[in-house]
Amino acid sequence: MSEPHTTPTAPMSSGGNCENCGSALLGEYCYACGQPVKGLVRHFTTIIGDFADTVLNWDTRLPRTLWPLFAKPGWLTSEYFAGRRVRYVSPVRLFVTLAIVTFFVAQLMLSFGDNTFNFNNGPGSGTNDTSFSQVDTVEEVIRQRDEALAELAKARKDSDGVPGVNTGLGIAEKQIRNSADARIAKLKRKAADGKPSSPSSSKATATPASPAESKPSPAKTDRDDDEDDGDISFNGTPWDPKTNPVDVPGFPDFANHWLNNQVGRAKKNIKRMQDDQDLFKDAFLSAVPSTLFVLLPVFALMLKVLYVFKRRLYMEHLLVALHSHAFLCLALLLMFGTIALQDWLAPKAGGLHTLFTLLEAALWTWMPLYLLLMQKRVYGQGWIMTLLKYSVLGFCYVMLLSFGAVFTVMYSLVYA
Repeated sequence: MSEPHTTPTAPMSSGGNCENCGSALLGEYCYACGQPVKGLVRHFTTIIGDFADTVLNWDTRLPRTLWPLFAKPGWLTSEYFAGRRVRYVSPVRLFVTLAIVTFFVAQLMLSFGDNTFNFNNGPGSGTNDTSFSQVDTVEEVIRQRDEALAELAKARKDSDGVPGVNTGLGIAEKQIRNSADARIAKLKRKAADGKPSSPSSSKATATPASPAESKPSPAKTDRDDDEDDGDISFNGTPWDPKTNPVDVPGFPDFANHWLNNQVGRAKKNIKRMQDDQDLFKDAFLSAVPSTLFVLLPVFALMLKVLYVFKRRLYMEHLLVALHSHAFLCLALLLMFGTIALQDWLAPKAGGLHTLFTLLEAALWTWMPLYLLLMQKRVYGQGWIMTLLKYSVLGFCYVMLLSFGAVFTVMYSLVYA
């Protein structure tokens, strides 16, 4: 006896019909046309929640992600490899968000100008005018220069081992020295021009001179001195778009023309940065996240080469790179938060100040140790091979970061 013919029934509706096609709704989206159930005509607070969830995964996934990212080296990456992904924030979104937030906070925390150079003391806490434009004596320029360089040396010591920061501090140090030297030279020139003539020179000038000799030479004004600041030289001669342009052999004319345009922009920006050195800092820190994002695939490729016999996919190494860089951004963000709390709650020496200093030292120590433990846990090799590959990878990547930092500085000088 044959089975009775039955007509397949549609899935049970979750309530209501799609406003677009009229089909029964079975979930958050219409199964027939794909339109989402939720539109924009609803309470604004629910829209904010959806935006935070879409952009930041701002729900229970965030604490589930941030704690193991900081405290459990390699654990988050291993979870992702095991297929347990939905409970954590996406690695790409995690890195991009942390990088943007971290370097935005860095722009607020670090200051090269506004009469200060601050790293630990926060904006506005010093009295060093690193542009020296308002200083009237050579002695005062030297004093302020030395104080600014001492702050730089302290910042260099505190940031030892952080990729890119040492390069930026070196550039700031050179800029302070150049600015101070230019101001000292200008003050000495003014002092020499203001000295009274000696008797012998007065007798010499009593002799009638020819019209050509008696014609006064144009005085070099402060404006001329300022225009000399920020000169860019090639082959020992100041750059000039007509008399001494950049001319790379083998480059087509349009390429050399483009290079000279960029040099011209850099020359103008250097002059602006001498007046407001925070312009360079803001431009540099704004470009760092993009530089790190560009270097991520290269870092993953280096991991692929070092662990070629592990037969892992390139995307697996890229996930390791994303999580390791996200950790570094999170650690730096915590460092800036610790510094801010120290300046707010314990600006002077004491027990609480020492506690914050120990926390900063612990964070600096945890960064390289975390990366070593992460590499050991993810790839599962012995300690000797892990230490060897960690050293090679660290050296190569620091060199790569240095080149990236130089490129970022050049970009900042042109597009500040």
